[in-house]
Amino acid sequence: MHKTLVAALLAAGCMAASAQAVRIGAQGDALSMDPHSFNETVQLSVTGNVYEPLAGRNKDLSLRPMLATKWEQTSPTVWRFTLRQGVQFHDGTPFTADDVVFTMMRTQLEGSDMKSYTNAIKETRKVDDFTVDIETKEPAPILPSMISQVYIMSKKWTEANNAVNPVDRRKGVENTASFKSNGTGPYRVRERQPSVRTVFGRSGNYWDKIEGNVQEVVYTPIANDATRVAALLSGQVDVIDPVPVQDLDRINNSGSTRVVTGPELRAIFLGMDQKRDELLNSTVKGKNPFKDKRVRQAFYQAIDIEGVHKQVMRGSSYNLATLIGKGVNGFDPDIKRLPYDPAAAQKLLAEAGYPDGFGLTMNCSNDRYINDSRICQAVAANLSKIGIKVQLQAETKGTYFPRIMRHETAFYILGWTPSTYDAHNPLLALMNCNDGKGAGAFNYGNYCNPKVDALTRQVQSETDVAKRTAQIHEALKIVADDVGYLPLHQQFMNWGVSKNVELVQMADGFMPFKWMTVKK
Repeated sequence: MHKTLVAALLAAGCMAASAQAVRIGAQGDALSMDPHSFNETVQLSVTGNVYEPLAGRNKDLSLRPMLATKWEQTSPTVWRFTLRQGVQFHDGTPFTADDVVFTMMRTQLEGSDMKSYTNAIKETRKVDDFTVDIETKEPAPILPSMISQVYIMSKKWTEANNAVNPVDRRKGVENTASFKSNGTGPYRVRERQPSVRTVFGRSGNYWDKIEGNVQEVVYTPIANDATRVAALLSGQVDVIDPVPVQDLDRINNSGSTRVVTGPELRAIFLGMDQKRDELLNSTVKGKNPFKDKRVRQAFYQAIDIEGVHKQVMRGSSYNLATLIGKGVNGFDPDIKRLPYDPAAAQKLLAEAGYPDGFGLTMNCSNDRYINDSRICQAVAANLSKIGIKVQLQAETKGTYFPRIMRHETAFYILGWTPSTYDAHNPLLALMNCNDGKGAGAFNYGNYCNPKVDALTRQVQSETDVAKRTAQIHEALKIVADDVGYLPLHQQFMNWGVSKNVELVQMADGFMPFKWMTVKK
């Protein structure tokens, strides 16, 4: 976004702001107001202020009742949810079991990006207006956690607005739910200008007490790091996410702002196309080098992860050996990274038949993760030392994610925070073979090992904690041994906040407006 346009929008936000308004300057925007169209933290964090799940999260990420007041297993494969009565959608329509049945169906339709959350569900049945039974294909002891980011939509409103099918980010198809919303959450969308700004107002018919005092939130995407920091320091915005690591001291020492920091559960990693017979946009013709484990391992061992940690992330990261970060149930500290060893990497490439290396395109976002494009630049520089000539294609997440969702990539960056805070989620979504029904839905490089799939099914239904942990560790070890992915690090969250604003920074990266307070 042009700096002049940003300034104009922020000025408009300032004029509209009251003492109980918060102006947020974020690196990127939610790509849609449709809560089922895109499974990404910014998207779910923003729409999670408007829509709600059956079971949600407390500040410490423990599970709490939301649109369901309680849940219980009536059999190994059936969960009964008792729904909250007296809840209304923003248009005044009562919330009932029909909306839950409709929502669970909608998440499995073409265009939905939430299939991995509900693919264990066989059927959702209405018992009465405020009771539903969810039957799973196999026992699913963590089902309430699995659907804690499945936001309930109004059946009546969605059908009336021709938005039954979720927006398909791969195809660029839009509908009413892209721009308008009708949830049960504490805030409603007042104004939506995609990639420009979104204004949220406090809902007048919210069912619960809102802890904070914020009446209005103005959410403005500011992709440029320097512009975002300047907006905070000048008082044009009250919160920015993220703070560039090089500006942490500057914001802490300004006198009017501070940095709120903490480890995020998100793992950052690189994926590789392991399916195509010929790699896209590569100098290698008629072959796919990534089908050879020696090539994947060469890439891994060519990456100077400690250099990325110190020079790119300035210490604001924790190096990982798997796609599971510290704090996620199932994290295995005994799995170690392969050593950084360019000589060994060159030898592996030569053994695989590429003694002089080869060229390929690397796809990278430049406004999604902390220093994402700089990470990709560092990786490209590392790979050049072993003869890999990387053509880096960095772009805004608005075009980047649809590209990789269509699997139009050979080599890409991705980050993942498990919605359940449990290893089953990334195992299913990232490390399972893509079955088109939710398993492997975000496995854009098509890594596939049936042993991992079988272990994931066991993890989903196992109730013995020790056995389940062993199964998780076994699956993670297989993926690590296969070099199915190139794990990088767990990033730290750094939010810049005005000293007159109090908020809650959750380890999943979510920013709930209902816990924000403007101090007098």
